Amino acid sequence: MDIEINKNPEALPAHIGIIMDGNGRWAKQRGQIRTAGHEEGLKRAKEIAKAAADLGIKYVTLYAFSTENWKRAKSEVGFLMNLIHTHLLKELKFYKENSIRVRLLGDITGLPANIQQDIIETEKDTKDFRGLTICLAINYGGRDEIVRGIRKLIREGLSEKEVTETSLPSYFDFPELPDVDLLIRTGGEQRISNFLIWQASYAEFLFTKTLWPDYNKEEFYNNIAEFQKRTRRFGAVPV
Repeated sequence: MDIEINKNPEALPAHIGIIMDGNGRWAKQRGQIRTAGHEEGLKRAKEIAKAAADLGIKYVTLYAFSTENWKRAKSEVGFLMNLIHTHLLKELKFYKENSIRVRLLGDITGLPANIQQDIIETEKDTKDFRGLTICLAINYGGRDEIVRGIRKLIREGLSEKEVTETSLPSYFDFPELPDVDLLIRTGGEQRISNFLIWQASYAEFLFTKTLWPDYNKEEFYNNIAEFQKRTRRFGAVPV
C-alpha cells in the first residue's frame, strides 16, 4: 500500500466519525439476507479500528445503531442487538492488544438490559487504555443527544447566562470528545442522518460509494490523505 500520510499528530484528524452504510445492499447484491451484510460489516469495523489505532488516531466514532433504526423490521433489530451483544462488545482481548478504550454515545436507558450491562462492563474494562478511543454510537441521534443534554442542564439549575456553546457540550454523552475533523460515509448516500450534528459543525466530509462491507484499510488511509490536502478555515478568510 503506497499511500502518503503525514503521521505528525498535528496533521492527523483527531476525531473521525464514520457512518457505516451499505450492509443491506451488500448482502442483496450477493443474494443473501440483510443480516449477512451486518455480520460482514462488523468485521470491517474491527479492521478500521485497528487501522486507526496503528496510525495514532485518537478518536473514532462508529454509527452502529441510530434512534431511527428502531423503525426497521423487528427481526433485523433483534439481530443487530444480538450482534452487538455477542461480538461488538465482547472483544476485550482485541481492545487490550491495541490499547483501545471504548465509550458509548447514545441513550443507554433505551437499550435491552443485557446490552446495557455489556456497555458498562466494556467501558470499565477498557477505561485505562490510552491509545485509540472507539465511541460506539448505539441508540444514538444527534438531536436526541442535544435534547438530553439540555434536560440535564435544566435539572442542574443552570441560569440562562450559564448556557453557552462551551457549557452545553459538557452535558453530552461524552463531554471530552473533541469535534469531528473528518466525517466519512460509505454506501453512496450524501447526508449525515442525525449523526454528531453538534460535533460535526466544521467537519470535513468524505462520501464514498463503497458499501461498508467492502470498505478497507487502504480506502480509509486514502480518505485521511485526502483530508490532509484540504484547507480548513473555520469561517475565517486565509491571510
